[in-house]
Amino acid sequence: MSLPPLIDPAGPTATLSVEEVGRYSRHLIIPDVAMAGQKRLKRAKVLCIGAGGLGSPALMYLAAAGVGTLGIVEFDVVDESNLQRQIIHGQSDIGRSKAESARDSVHEINPLVTVNVHELRLDSSNVLELFAQYDLIVDGTDNFATRYLVNDAAVLLGKPYVWGSIYRFDGQASVFWAEHGPCYRCLYPEPPPPGMVPSCAEGGVLGVLCASIGSIQVNEAIKLLIGIGEPLVGSLMVYDALEMEYRKIKVRKDPNCAVCGEKPTVTELIDYEAFCGVVSEEASKAAVGSTITAVELRELLDSDKPIALIDVREPAEYEIVSIPGARLIPKDGILRGEVLSELPQDKQLVLYCKTGIRSAECLAAVKRAGFSDAVHVQGGVTAWVRQVDPSLPIY
Repeated sequence: MSLPPLIDPAGPTATLSVEEVGRYSRHLIIPDVAMAGQKRLKRAKVLCIGAGGLGSPALMYLAAAGVGTLGIVEFDVVDESNLQRQIIHGQSDIGRSKAESARDSVHEINPLVTVNVHELRLDSSNVLELFAQYDLIVDGTDNFATRYLVNDAAVLLGKPYVWGSIYRFDGQASVFWAEHGPCYRCLYPEPPPPGMVPSCAEGGVLGVLCASIGSIQVNEAIKLLIGIGEPLVGSLMVYDALEMEYRKIKVRKDPNCAVCGEKPTVTELIDYEAFCGVVSEEASKAAVGSTITAVELRELLDSDKPIALIDVREPAEYEIVSIPGARLIPKDGILRGEVLSELPQDKQLVLYCKTGIRSAECLAAVKRAGFSDAVHVQGGVTAWVRQVDPSLPIY
């Protein structure tokens, strides 16, 4: 359905300078955009959450399009592993604040854009005040807790937001605006069980996929700001990069939705980390008293104590880096119980993954199977590299 434009073209900034006319001339000669549309973009205030894989192309194209004010929410620093997909940053930015790096790139693309840097971790204490300053939100986050936080805050404030998600070769995008259609909770009422859906850091992502989905997000943002076309309100765009296939799936507003339904039960922001859970309750309990550090693992390996070091990651990860002496047994086989009979009974099991989340889930499974003295490594192979053997790569 077509929607009215978010932005009024009238006001104190309702004129375009000679420089702006020259810069945006290819927009101005499009009848559906023209002078009025470009003035709307100039007066718009758009907040991008994240300056990473999706935030990079989103910020760059929003700036190039002439969105007058861009906000950047980001608290991380640029890491070498980011450069494969986060094209707003460069080699010289490694170690810098992502927010500052993104700001500088935006100004290099378009110095006429005002950039507000918000170097903070978005949470229930700051999200409402921050969102209230902007017309539209572009969500480029990669974790479920922040996604539900963004959704609920947007619904409570009556703000539209453009959502995107990427994983390996697959991407999704939609527009959520409770006033005109469904919200994110209508599509995903509950988060998946902890550990069920790997993050991009665990499962990987094709770098160019970020551009594909990020550009869809910007396209939707421009349509909403100007009031043209058919925005993805009530539709989910699904992209398969391997098959080069786009599918549009209808998403209906749920009258029983907890936040935008007829009788909402979520009327204020909640604890989203607890709602989504980093690890399951069983894994959290299993890890109590059964967690060792990377340094403690090194001491174990140097001792005479017989242990079985089990790497629960995927084969592609194991090929990149592993702790010496480890045996690869991927998580799924352990959780399904298919490989429990292969685990040695006469040695203490020591489990590890990349950061400690998957190994905690596996720890709960092996303890349930009778391996009561099993432990897992806090921080996984990443902690091993940082604390024990910096010569190994981190991915």
